[in-house]
Amino acid sequence: MKLNYTVAAAALMMPLSASAEELVGYHGWSTTSEISALRVLIDAFEAQGNTWVDLAIPHESESNLGLINLITGGNPPNIFVESNPGVYRDLMAMGYGQPVTDLFNDTGVTENLPDAVLQSITVDGEIMKIPTGIHIDGMIYYNLDVAEAAGVDPAGWTSVDDMLADFDKVAEAGYMPIAVGGQSFQVGYLFHALVAAVAGPDIYYRMYQDQPDPTVFDEPAIKEVIELVRTFSELADEGSMNRSWSETTNLVITGQALMHLHGDWMKGEWRAAGKVAGEDFGCINIPGTKALSVTVDAFGILGGVDDETLAAELAWATIVVDPVNTAAFSANKGSSPIRFDAPADALDICNTVVLDALQDPTKGVQNPFNISDGDWHNSIWDVMFNFWSDPTMTSDEAIEELKYSYDAVFG
Repeated sequence: MKLNYTVAAAALMMPLSASAEELVGYHGWSTTSEISALRVLIDAFEAQGNTWVDLAIPHESESNLGLINLITGGNPPNIFVESNPGVYRDLMAMGYGQPVTDLFNDTGVTENLPDAVLQSITVDGEIMKIPTGIHIDGMIYYNLDVAEAAGVDPAGWTSVDDMLADFDKVAEAGYMPIAVGGQSFQVGYLFHALVAAVAGPDIYYRMYQDQPDPTVFDEPAIKEVIELVRTFSELADEGSMNRSWSETTNLVITGQALMHLHGDWMKGEWRAAGKVAGEDFGCINIPGTKALSVTVDAFGILGGVDDETLAAELAWATIVVDPVNTAAFSANKGSSPIRFDAPADALDICNTVVLDALQDPTKGVQNPFNISDGDWHNSIWDVMFNFWSDPTMTSDEAIEELKYSYDAVFG
């Protein structure tokens, strides 16, 4: 369904209470930070006289399968949370999916998006996703009190070697240098974040794409990243195995560890604990980073069954990408706004770190889920988690396992 510009204009210009609509929103958000962020958007939508009907599923559920089942069962939602481009391709093949290319181009949205965001929301030449917030898959959040007590300054690190060199001082001061959680998800994210930061965008995209370049496994930088993963696994405390990311972050929040290298959704946990960026905690990109792996949360529109419904759906899209709303949403979610022109007074120091880095269009690379075969990146997770869990496995053996997995997936 191509966007009807007349309807889009109506969505922007007329008071929507004159044609108030009820939209069903399908999502898997459930944490306090997620729900409070969503509430920002719902309140703005309902202030226009419309109604939001919440259709929430457990976070761990296969949301894309549920979406398809709702459609084929005759109960499709209007709005859904989904970032996987393959889902949009499937929907378009079924005759669903509403592009917002014209709406974003003609209302000044596109020109204010970081390149990494625009890449993420574009599927086969059309803007199909409505971005809500930017997450960096691997940032360092650190406890300022612990840093002071240990006599270290993470903001001064210029390389990973600088960071590792300070770990002895942290341990001697009685703190864990780094909190780590032993789960496949956490190890997988750590690995691809390090590939981006340490190996750089060229090698990253040779590793993560529809058809990876098998020569990438012999790059010295890949071995360097794997050996860094081993270094972090050796720093794990006894309770790390199967510990969730939020529990791991809590070790830093409560002053037991200096830092956590994980996705910047950590900030939601800090905020929920009443902590303030720049006062209680600091945030930096991986020292010496060459590229940032970027995750962009997004809504999709299934497509209105009539002009009034479509107008309401496009009004929702406009609300989501509004500069003020994206800043408020991100403040609650723990993400960064998706627009460079978000109000400066609504940004914290972590947002500034992210948006400043993404001013360089070469600095952001796409989350593997957005660009690579699902079987492939899942197999990378398996290999790296096996490596993490088996201290006798060498980096060379891990590389051979990656090669074997490549052959198994791609033939």
